[in-house]
Amino acid sequence: MKNILEIKDLTYGYSKESLLFENFSITLKSGQIKAIVGASGAGKSTLFELILNNLRPLSGKIQSASVSQVYQDPYSSFHPSYSLLNQIKDVASLVDLDNYLKEINLDYDLLLKLPHELSGGQLQRASILRAMLMKPELLLLDEPTSALDNVIQLEVMSSLVNNLNSMGMLLITHDLELAKWCADEIVII
Repeated sequence: MKNILEIKDLTYGYSKESLLFENFSITLKSGQIKAIVGASGAGKSTLFELILNNLRPLSGKIQSASVSQVYQDPYSSFHPSYSLLNQIKDVASLVDLDNYLKEINLDYDLLLKLPHELSGGQLQRASILRAMLMKPELLLLDEPTSALDNVIQLEVMSSLVNNLNSMGMLLITHDLELAKWCADEIVII
């Protein structure tokens, strides 16, 4: 299995006196799930921003394969005035659309609607669908199931785990039980 994410000796903080990361290193291989668990303000979402090159580290190196992400707030990840299907088509192929819709228990008709016409759980599943259709090598998941009830949460996480043969995942979660259930390794920050 090839490395799809390598973080070596990462140091980052919003000031040099208050570092979130100091000499932080992890490696993620294709087919693996690593969970990042920590208290609010520990730097979990900041780590994703660093991986996505939206922030620059003070020192260290980050290398990643092609990335797609699922944010905790699905309403902020879709434009409010375009149908979900049009937004998905803008960034992804629809080749496996029907298979993924079944796996995450989402009706095709919902994709024809505007984001505000869906519940938070439906919109979060659409966000996961879009990320999976993008066929990334690395999938960044920031509390991807927090808006879902327990049954749907299990279906969605099972679908993600079933698709590990083509990608690796870095999961931010407060849910330690979820991390224990699906992750190959848990990193506490």
